[in-house]
Amino acid sequence: TGGLAEVIGFLKETFPSLERVTSYCRSKTAAKKKLTELVELREAGLSRIHIGMESGYDPLLQYMSKGVTAAEHIRGGRNVVESGISLREYVILGLGGQKWWREHALQTARVLNEISPAFIRIRTLTISRRMPLYQEIDNGNFIRATDEQIVEEERLLIENLECRVNYVSDHITNLLQEIQGELPRDKEKMLACLDRFLALSPAEKANFKLGRRLGIYTILDDLYDSPRRQMVEQLEYRLGQGNKQIDDKTIHTLMEGFI
Repeated sequence: TGGLAEVIGFLKETFPSLERVTSYCRSKTAAKKKLTELVELREAGLSRIHIGMESGYDPLLQYMSKGVTAAEHIRGGRNVVESGISLREYVILGLGGQKWWREHALQTARVLNEISPAFIRIRTLTISRRMPLYQEIDNGNFIRATDEQIVEEERLLIENLECRVNYVSDHITNLLQEIQGELPRDKEKMLACLDRFLALSPAEKANFKLGRRLGIYTILDDLYDSPRRQMVEQLEYRLGQGNKQIDDKTIHTLMEGFI
């Protein structure tokens, strides 16, 4: 702690215009730190910490070899919050696959409610062939959630969040990047947007998913932008080999390009 405080102090002395110092941190590390140590870092100039929580469901954390428990997530997160350092917690949608999606959403909401971070930042599970998890898919031990199922999961997560927090979906891997706002104030608006996607026809859902994964669409309203829609329909026809049927495997392959 002392060494890091010295480094932060040196940065602030060397760059007088420096406005913010941010660090990534493990929950386990934050849980081990004394509150007085984290306060020392804040007073030295550490203003923000990012933690990759990913999930609050213990069986899933163990399956993914995360090396941390929900209790450690809570203890570490609370330490950061109580020290006065601004905390950002990252959650991965789809991490539970089709087996644990409900438990993942509910338990993650529970843990976040106990931590009450300043921000929740959303990412969506994207798997490349070099990851051990890819082999779990090949051998049938892990069944990936579809985009529709992930939207249902995100809806359940938001529905059960009770803390006052900024919810941010600022990443290309997220299907609905527009789902963001301040909770609880914007909860109904965010849920309505998720419901809007779920109410689309199968053809519209397929078109939006492809357009989003190709980087052509950003928000749902882009679905009704004629030039973009025509572009996606042409690619849909080409990738679907004439029948406009794009399977989930193609969608997942396109997502791999983002990482």
